[in-house]
Amino acid sequence: MAPIASSMIRCSFHLLNVCLAAVLVTVAVYHTTDNRSSTFRSVTKIRIESVIERRIDDSVNDVSVNGSRVDSVVSSCDLFSGKWVYDNKSYPLYKDRECGFMFDDLACEKYGRKDLEYQRWRWQPHGCDLPRFDAKSFLERLRGKRLVFVGDSVNRNQWVSMVCLVESSIPKALKYMLLKGSLYTFKATEYNASIDFYWAPMLVESNNDNSSHHASSNRIVKIGAIQKHATQWGDADVLVFNSYLWWIIPKLKVLKGSFEDPYPVYKEVKMLQCYKMALKTWSAWLETHVNRTKTQLFFVSNSATHSRADEWGMPKDQNCFSETKPILKEEYWGSGSDTKMMQIAEAEISKLKSRGLKIQMLNITQLSEYRKDGHPSIYRKQWRPLSKEKLSDPRNYADCTHWCLPGVPDVWNELLFTYIIHH
Repeated sequence: MAPIASSMIRCSFHLLNVCLAAVLVTVAVYHTTDNRSSTFRSVTKIRIESVIERRIDDSVNDVSVNGSRVDSVVSSCDLFSGKWVYDNKSYPLYKDRECGFMFDDLACEKYGRKDLEYQRWRWQPHGCDLPRFDAKSFLERLRGKRLVFVGDSVNRNQWVSMVCLVESSIPKALKYMLLKGSLYTFKATEYNASIDFYWAPMLVESNNDNSSHHASSNRIVKIGAIQKHATQWGDADVLVFNSYLWWIIPKLKVLKGSFEDPYPVYKEVKMLQCYKMALKTWSAWLETHVNRTKTQLFFVSNSATHSRADEWGMPKDQNCFSETKPILKEEYWGSGSDTKMMQIAEAEISKLKSRGLKIQMLNITQLSEYRKDGHPSIYRKQWRPLSKEKLSDPRNYADCTHWCLPGVPDVWNELLFTYIIHH
């Protein structure tokens, strides 16, 4: 916990300055009424040293309590079981228009959304409180390290959230973003820390690996090939994976050979079997290559979608468009979340844990299921011109998959923050 301790001690210096000012006023009065300079110097030295000792002791105690609290929360509480509580005092954690690295497809307020209540909900686990995100502490923990999100556009959504959570704590001249192919890098130079995203929607190689051109309905995977991707994130200190959306079709084509072959050979495989094979390739790479003493691993479960309003009591032809409040019915579960896929992922994670890897599933599915109000819907930048048919009915082009920022992914990152600080 040393990085947190040093950060918190630094954060308490402003209190020290207040105390020192009070000491100097006291000393000045003493000096006016007594001209014995040696006594003045002696009293000043004793009182200042006493204040410094008390403030350092208080800082260390604060760190101990905070560290113990995080450890207690992680070890004794199910952070993923809870409810959403309206909180317009503590949330949002940042503002849409004030994040200099916001992506326009997630900037709902900027693109016309007027109801902002979706920003003001806090996740409340049953039986404990989720620690609030602390950018300074998080950056201290990342000092000299690299955090990489690997996966699809929902994982990119979480990465943008993380960048917005930390960037306001970094001076403008000491941060930048670089986009290079499938690798997106945010650098906090003061901390020598990187927070990156790497586009690999199926984790293994596929015909959708181009981060800009990937709208392919004909999905092909090279099921045993992951090394090309792994070279981009293999040196990371923290890895956050996800892979879900691009698998949701009945069958996929499994490539035998190379994508460069002039006459490629494919075999159609059912989705669940294909997903299982891909995660086995992923887990085998981790088991062989990950530094067990250095690397912290996370797998994020699937994020909920809200495309069928009849599932929460609204007309069947509606979706997340115009929704402004969460679903309050506990354990609500929509048809967009495949429990069998989650079980496959959980089984691979359990195997990795049994083999000594530090890996944690961030089970965001249930908490995301409640948030039909949190999607961009029509309030986002449209990258392609919309047809007249779509424009005639906004429900036809409402995005009910990704998430407005600030919003739900900020809570995913509070969960991630809690586990990283605990580690």
